[in-house]
Amino acid sequence: MVLVQTETGFDLYKEKARVGWCALTRAGGETAFTGLWIAPEWRRRGYGSYLLRQVLHRCGGYSREQASLFTAPLPAGEGEAAFWGKFGFVPEGDRLVRRRKPDLTAVRLAQDFLAAHLARPRLLVDATCGNGGDTAFLCRLAGEEGRVLAFDIQPAALEATRARLAREGVPADRCRLILDSHANLLRYVQPGSADGVVFNFGWLPGADHAVHSEAGTSIPALEAALTALRPGGVLSAVLYSGAVIGDAEKRAVLAWLEGLPLTGYTVLACRFANWADTAPLPCFVLKK
Repeated sequence: MVLVQTETGFDLYKEKARVGWCALTRAGGETAFTGLWIAPEWRRRGYGSYLLRQVLHRCGGYSREQASLFTAPLPAGEGEAAFWGKFGFVPEGDRLVRRRKPDLTAVRLAQDFLAAHLARPRLLVDATCGNGGDTAFLCRLAGEEGRVLAFDIQPAALEATRARLAREGVPADRCRLILDSHANLLRYVQPGSADGVVFNFGWLPGADHAVHSEAGTSIPALEAALTALRPGGVLSAVLYSGAVIGDAEKRAVLAWLEGLPLTGYTVLACRFANWADTAPLPCFVLKK
């Protein structure tokens, strides 16, 4: 099946036959379904569910990062109500409404923590820029007066980050992209000068998972980051484990964090209690 976007919504094709369509309008952050139709000969075969699910995906309805609001006309009967209900639409006044708030992810928790603890930062470091999500966040947090350094050893990561910053309108002079290991951070940052340093370990999203961070370079990079931090600065690190990368790095970094002296640092490891053991683990170090 193929979903084709049109001027008014989306058409659903099976081979060359159009088997369904939906019509949408968008205004002020709301996406309104004004119509959804499946050809009679194709009904009760799951095509309506497929069409609605795919449109919700295309329009951000399952985004883990952005809130979304969808509406639809009130259903004509119980069957139609059950159909929309499967996708989270509930009656609200004279229409159906589907609201979705962003999930609290490990990365979002780390970003919220940094934003709450760093006021008017002058220098922020993204030690693992990946596809640029953290880098863009740090650029917004730094504002006009601050600057950001972003590291990665993969040219593709720097290109993806550069493209994201351009899409989000970040001034080019606010961020310096550095093709180098984060273990060499102190070649670019003076000790005691950074307000915050961010690590998001693991692999480059969308790339080969066999290429991932390892404790051999990650722990020296973390040690360098602590030296780079000013008193009152914050280090955040999201740790990963799984079938491909194992858990050696995660265990080694946790042991290193637990060994930091209380006289110099406050360390937090924020486990999501009802997630799997392999779920990302956000950690924070506050330098005294």
